[in-house]
Amino acid sequence: MIPPAGKVLPEDPPVLRSAVELGPKIQAASNEMERIRRIPPEIGQAMRDVGIFSMAFPRSWGAEELDPMTQLRVIEALAVVEGSVGWCAMIGCDGGYITAFLDENVAREMYPDIRVATAATATATGQATPVNGGYRVNGRFPFSSGCQHSEWVWVGCNVMENGRQRISAKGIPETRTCFLKLSEVEILDTWYTTGLRGTGSHDLVVHDVLVPVERTFSFQDPNLIKRPGPLYAFPLMFIAKGAAPALGIARRAIDVVIENAARKPARRMILGETAEPAKMLRDEVFVQESVARAETLLGSARSYLFDVIGDVWSTLREKRELTAAQQAHFITAYTHTVGTCADAVQLVYKASGGSAVYQSGALDRCLRDILTMNQHLMGSLRTYEMAGRWLLGLEPLRWLF
Repeated sequence: MIPPAGKVLPEDPPVLRSAVELGPKIQAASNEMERIRRIPPEIGQAMRDVGIFSMAFPRSWGAEELDPMTQLRVIEALAVVEGSVGWCAMIGCDGGYITAFLDENVAREMYPDIRVATAATATATGQATPVNGGYRVNGRFPFSSGCQHSEWVWVGCNVMENGRQRISAKGIPETRTCFLKLSEVEILDTWYTTGLRGTGSHDLVVHDVLVPVERTFSFQDPNLIKRPGPLYAFPLMFIAKGAAPALGIARRAIDVVIENAARKPARRMILGETAEPAKMLRDEVFVQESVARAETLLGSARSYLFDVIGDVWSTLREKRELTAAQQAHFITAYTHTVGTCADAVQLVYKASGGSAVYQSGALDRCLRDILTMNQHLMGSLRTYEMAGRWLLGLEPLRWLF
């Protein structure tokens, strides 16, 4: 049985308990987060101090190395309070996964403090030109969530040669992912959005920075993984936690409607020749149905996500290869979970009437945040095509990182 969102069991690790305990502090900073369009420094520091950004680093480094399902619960607990915090927690702990693609000694030297956050722009939008000892990196990299409270960022680049993109012998454009310190990049103030405003997902610009070859890797490398252990055995495992903020956002939206419906009078109507008796919003049948349907949608999405990730995790722990069906389910887990959570939020938002539209209210933010999440590349409807090809035994279709 999956524990309820935001609940801590006696056997749970300290980081989950700390994430739940941060709730009041995060809630108090919620309006400031919207105003400054980033995680306030004191919240980022608190997340760092309790080990949220280090939860995927290996135990051999002194970290928790939490299993994927516990990571989902940590992120979900934060997102119940504030979607942007849950999103930044999800992105910020990528360092534990992505450093598994580097030489272990190099990676450990990069992170003397394992608690720091790591930002990312995975899509290859920049240029990496090979030079002696490394790559000259240039370009603009969008959607770098949490960059203002991160120490490292990994950016996707097209490998250039003589002014043109280098093409492999198989005809695939060559890409390279490079680690840079945030002090080496320029942050452009671009994050003006409707949802997830507090994530500070600004564009980054890199101006001719030399990145040592040992701080780079390629997702096209057949020997990509350098670190042992089941948490690092599947190169895309860092995506597993992507949908967790949606679970928290939907949970918050439903809870808000349940609370409001108990104290908000329903709009009175004329029934025949007399007025309907006074009642509360929760007494309206359409509200009851909307809440019940939303609860069912969220429950099904949550169970599906934990089932898919749990199945992948069991396979990796047993040192077995993922089947085609498992890869298909994995690749659509974000799309299905976030899309279903968006449906749940829109149900209760609609049932709440006109009062839901104000920016000062929690429902408005939940709706904006979940719809913004639903626009992410991981939630592209093309993931269903990718999954269908796996399930039908066709040649797999993969993202080009």
